[in-house]
Amino acid sequence: MLMLGDCRGWVGLWFAGVLGLSPLCGEAAVRTWEVPLGGNSYVTKGEDGGRGRPRWTSPETVRSVYFRVDRAAELKLGLKAKLAEGESRIRVSIDGKSRELELKGGEAGSLEIGSFPVKEAGYVRIDLQGLKKSGEVFGDLEAITVEAPDEAVLNYVKDNEGNRFYWGRRGPSVHLGYPLPHGEPTEWFYNEVTVPEGQDPIGSYFMSNGFGEGYFGFQVNSPTERRVLFSVWSPFSTDNPQEIPEDQRITLLKKGDGVHGGEFGGEGSGGQSYWNYPWKTGETYRFLNRVKPDGKGSTDYSAWFYLPDKREWKLIASFKRPKTDKHLTGAHSFLENFADRQGYVSRGALYGNQWACDVTGKWQEITEARFTGDDIAQRGYRLDFAGGSKGKEFFMRNGGFFAESVKLGSKFTRESTAGKKPSIDFKKLDGAEL
Repeated sequence: MLMLGDCRGWVGLWFAGVLGLSPLCGEAAVRTWEVPLGGNSYVTKGEDGGRGRPRWTSPETVRSVYFRVDRAAELKLGLKAKLAEGESRIRVSIDGKSRELELKGGEAGSLEIGSFPVKEAGYVRIDLQGLKKSGEVFGDLEAITVEAPDEAVLNYVKDNEGNRFYWGRRGPSVHLGYPLPHGEPTEWFYNEVTVPEGQDPIGSYFMSNGFGEGYFGFQVNSPTERRVLFSVWSPFSTDNPQEIPEDQRITLLKKGDGVHGGEFGGEGSGGQSYWNYPWKTGETYRFLNRVKPDGKGSTDYSAWFYLPDKREWKLIASFKRPKTDKHLTGAHSFLENFADRQGYVSRGALYGNQWACDVTGKWQEITEARFTGDDIAQRGYRLDFAGGSKGKEFFMRNGGFFAESVKLGSKFTRESTAGKKPSIDFKKLDGAEL
């Protein structure tokens, strides 16, 4: 005789389904997730041994895996790994608690790490460190398995389609879109950026003045090099600048002293200019762009950077873009990390005092912005991004796997800075005569 509480066999499962009971007979339903290390892990201590998946040979190396859970929950964790030969022992650490696991050569599968409570929604960090090995490497790690309550949602980089492991490791890029005034065409766009102390890790690009065909801002390229960067895309869509037809190439019209001018590729192609300049955190920097049709079917794009110590505007570069006849559109700022090894580090900036000037010379203040994100953010593969307004400035933040997040598509309003309207003699700008 089959009792109602009996779960043996398919009949018990059928009764449970009909009555709306858990198929696990009183136990909470669970789901198992698999977090691939390819797009969700970083070397957070020691050397990573180069690009791609590094050989795990040093006991000094700590590899950290991140995923996000949307609620407090008890998580049962496992490690999918394999070892070609020999034996090894590794340490797995989570929130101050550690377990040691044994790997044996020729064996592959999932090793049980154990159950760990997560007290609140947010990111979970798992550290992996080799202790002993008889072979060359500690092992080849593939994924963290996570058994969680069925209603829980995990966020992580789930697949490598379109090279998403790389983009996911870089972290989510976020943007502020500024609505330009109606009426006469916009010719000039002005913005100010301040990077707070400690928010400038290597790989950060704080883009101030974006427009429909390019971008202008500053970067952290190494411990000793910082750049002011201005680029304009070609109208010909390709990641290889060598493929651009001659009549669709960006032409460098003029550049400032010490500025490098050339081409770029990989994320579209076009003309690029940059100037090595040791900008500092905590200081506010000014950016100015001009977009003006030449009347012959092309458009000239120019960028100036204000030097606080000299109290003057420096020309970065002027480019001519063929097959283009328009003034400035698509004003925006963005925040990104271009170094995939630094995607676990947080960065942020303040963006304030935005102004647009039309073809008649009339300045109008911009106090609104719309917050958006890239493919990684839109898919929810990474949720460590935020944006908003703080008094007279907008802000953006990304990377670092912080818990809070701001909904994409949100609109923000900052306080007016009408008393700080730009006062610029356009005729004195180097390059404005073009």
